Amino acid sequence: MSHGDKFATRAVHAGLTPDPAFGSVIPAIHQTSTYAQPRPGEFVGDYDYARSANPTRAALEQALGELEGGEAVAFASGLAAEHALITVACEAGSHIVLPGDLYGGTYRLVDKVLSRWGLRYDLTDQTDLRRLDAAVRGDTRLIWVESPTNPLLNVIDVEAVVARKRGALVAVDNTFATPANQRPLELGADFVVHSTTKYLGGHSDVVGGVVVARDHTWYERLRFVQNAVGAVPGPFDCFLVHRGLRTLQLRMDAHARSAAAVVDLLATVPDASQVRWPGFSGMVSFRHPRAAEIASRTRLFTLAESLGGVESLIEVPQAMTHQSVEGSSAAVPPDLVRLSCGIEDPEDLVADLRRALG
Repeated sequence: MSHGDKFATRAVHAGLTPDPAFGSVIPAIHQTSTYAQPRPGEFVGDYDYARSANPTRAALEQALGELEGGEAVAFASGLAAEHALITVACEAGSHIVLPGDLYGGTYRLVDKVLSRWGLRYDLTDQTDLRRLDAAVRGDTRLIWVESPTNPLLNVIDVEAVVARKRGALVAVDNTFATPANQRPLELGADFVVHSTTKYLGGHSDVVGGVVVARDHTWYERLRFVQNAVGAVPGPFDCFLVHRGLRTLQLRMDAHARSAAAVVDLLATVPDASQVRWPGFSGMVSFRHPRAAEIASRTRLFTLAESLGGVESLIEVPQAMTHQSVEGSSAAVPPDLVRLSCGIEDPEDLVADLRRALG
């Protein structure tokens, strides 16, 4: 594929080569756990056992690497991808700078699991570059960035973070933006992480994750951990995510149109405050004193965790996805509502939310 192609074109064709045996435009799903060997210890290509490699997974990894501009390693979930990256990039006693506003699962992984092995961390408002400067220490090994953040949708200046990393590595969770809107490796980041469950898969029917590395050495280390730990996605899961990538640009444009219409409505609601939308994707957050009631009254916005599917979702993060940050400086206000605006007709979404708002 030509690197001069536009993103929408690359999303359709990335990682796809017609099947050499039958010419099928969409390659076969290699639903196998093992591979025949011509002689002991001699493999056909890279394939000896499906934990180590699978052609369907390799096609997805190629596609994700092409779209983000690096080398991709796929995992069974976004948190499995995060765990692999942090354990590869850090050692016991290392220090990590986390966002002051972040996904609850990331906080739980670091605070409740990895801290038991000597990992130390600080939560820092990364929109304040002076605070970020003060947080990066001599033993800081990794700066973890979300942009936009989850759930408050703060947009972080990735290039400014990279300029202040000193000896640390920079990893960016690009789940909310997707490579259709932001490619952190082009901004100097060392790693990109996605929950492919969300916008990349796009249909709420698969769970997965990926780390994309800018440097080949880090890619090889991630591949080693992928095989050694074994938190790999199954072939059909890889197929579903790869299928989702082909409509990514179309869907992200539609998500943004829905979100823009919802934000216009919220601007007219007296009790809605701190309405936030980064100007792309379908993620919107706002505060309202009747948050739980509103979330329970919608019809088209399904009350559910997760995001990034073609259908619209609504949630109250404090009671749902972000319980693990309770008691920390990253705690979420109970009146916060997070919307994942889908690709339904924007007028219908606005009408649904208007009814729920009363």
